[in-house]
Amino acid sequence: MFSESDAYERFMGRWSRQLAVPFLRFAGARDGDSMLDVGCGTGALSEIALGLAPSASVTGIDLSPEYVARARANLPGGRATFEVGDAQALRFADRTFDRTLSLLVINFVPEPAKALREMVRVTKPAGIVAAAVWDYADGMEMLRVFWDEAVALDPGAARRDERHMPLCRPGQLAALWRQNGLTEVAEEPLTVPLAFASFDDFWGPFLAGQGPAGVYAASLSKAQADRLRARLRGRLLAGKPDGPFTLRARAWAVRGRV
Repeated sequence: MFSESDAYERFMGRWSRQLAVPFLRFAGARDGDSMLDVGCGTGALSEIALGLAPSASVTGIDLSPEYVARARANLPGGRATFEVGDAQALRFADRTFDRTLSLLVINFVPEPAKALREMVRVTKPAGIVAAAVWDYADGMEMLRVFWDEAVALDPGAARRDERHMPLCRPGQLAALWRQNGLTEVAEEPLTVPLAFASFDDFWGPFLAGQGPAGVYAASLSKAQADRLRARLRGRLLAGKPDGPFTLRARAWAVRGRV
């Protein structure tokens, strides 16, 4: 049985690491920056940030104690600090960080505008606040394929489809940034490949109950899950022998200056 943090790594953490590189470049991360990683999860963004900017300082916060523990284990030796915290009520003083970043999290926060105001508050004048969210409606093929086939079998699943997630369509993040006083706002798509070793490498992580799609998959009876698995296998392999395949994953990224 996988722990929560292991399940997250298999389902989404590995893709977060790939997206972290273009996201940090988009955010303009520089060596020597002080960075806040809001919703750090298991530490993927923080780890990549320190690889690209070795003399930067990174602080990560997440609501999950287990994720925070995993992040600390992944980055021992004080290269980054991690703590349990709420994006909507950051404990840090005003004007603390050069860059405040949030990767694949802000759409899950109950009050995104409140979290953004906190991110702005703790960022230094002229500093950068940046975030990215998967394009659930179209560009995140792993989830789009899953929900297309789930809804084909169970029309009632349509209300759970992540295409209805807030802030995942073009222009939505940029509008939120401008509404909260950030300047020089820019929004861009970031696309990374998701390379799967086999069909089970695609399907298995859904069964661990991570994210809305995983929660839905884990709720199915064995017969229902088998039917969904068969449809997905048919679509992704298209009659070919099982083996490696690649899907595209697009995120919308936004940055703005305080």
